[in-house]
Amino acid sequence: MTYDIAIVGAGIAGATLAAAIGDRARVVMLEAEDIAGYHATGRSAAFWSETYGGPGVQPLTTLSGPALQAGGFLDPLGSLHIGQAEDAARAEAFLAAFEESGVTLERVDPAAYIPGLRPGWTIGIWEPSCTYIDVAALHADALARARKAGAELALRSAVTSAARVDGRWRIETDSGRYEATVLVNAAGAWVDLVARQAGAAPIGIQPYRRTLAQLRVDPPVAAGVPHVVHLGGAFYFKPEAGGRLWLSPHDETPVAPGDVQPEELDVAIAIDRMEQAVDWRVMQVERKWAGLRSFTPDRLPVYGFAPDRPGFFWFAGQGGFGIQTAPAAAAIGAALLLGEAPPSGIDIAIYLPDRFAE
Repeated sequence: MTYDIAIVGAGIAGATLAAAIGDRARVVMLEAEDIAGYHATGRSAAFWSETYGGPGVQPLTTLSGPALQAGGFLDPLGSLHIGQAEDAARAEAFLAAFEESGVTLERVDPAAYIPGLRPGWTIGIWEPSCTYIDVAALHADALARARKAGAELALRSAVTSAARVDGRWRIETDSGRYEATVLVNAAGAWVDLVARQAGAAPIGIQPYRRTLAQLRVDPPVAAGVPHVVHLGGAFYFKPEAGGRLWLSPHDETPVAPGDVQPEELDVAIAIDRMEQAVDWRVMQVERKWAGLRSFTPDRLPVYGFAPDRPGFFWFAGQGGFGIQTAPAAAAIGAALLLGEAPPSGIDIAIYLPDRFAE
């Protein structure tokens, strides 16, 4: 089984990259799990926000917007960044960070957007471009496009070793051996492990646990309530069908790669923080889950060939913004892999792995 490119991981990163490569190379996606997108992609908070991830990520998100809209993956939502008096400096810094970005941000009265907002929450910054994103449909579409272009998907194919022999990779997996000219590391939380297996220097990409819970509240969440995020990073929530609410304590707990599960304490902390902001009563925690988000040391993604290992390509460190930036990231990755010009208007130098070279 010989290929031009072997992509380790078939979550949103690997799937969209394979789709972007299309029929210009013979591609195989090596997925460790029984289903693709099990860990991070399948547990997303499912919103698209141009400010999420900070100014270094925003160009990728903005560039991805038209493709996601054209694909029918976005629905209107809006995001409201809220704070109290002690958050005033954070609000100013937030506005300043995106002043030259072209992202629309407006100072507003948060009480006009959130029924039941408690007194003292007087700072509001409105981000009208924020939307829901249909993660499952986006991932399924990418896999379908990749397969249509000839890419193969090998499930239950965790990499056990990878050796560079005569200019090609010999990749041993749970399902057998694969050979490829280029090995793409899109393994999410497992990327540093894959790098070690292939003899490349790890970057120091750390997985973190992020907790989410679906709540039934009284009164039910009113129509028109937007995505709401605390300027200090203590919580965020967004409305869901049937008057439900998705809530997170915005936690980032360092963990080892694995099948992470939510902690009861994190759910309780999220509810307590939310109830300090709104007078809604939590009637039931209907379900709860946790996902992995993996960051490089500078919290920007990394795309490109490793400077220390021929034929080894990083496509990793996409934190919690990998889904909303997927079209742009895939276009950049495919261009770098195939020796083509990357998308215009993006400074790809800040995403190259060379920045981590010693």
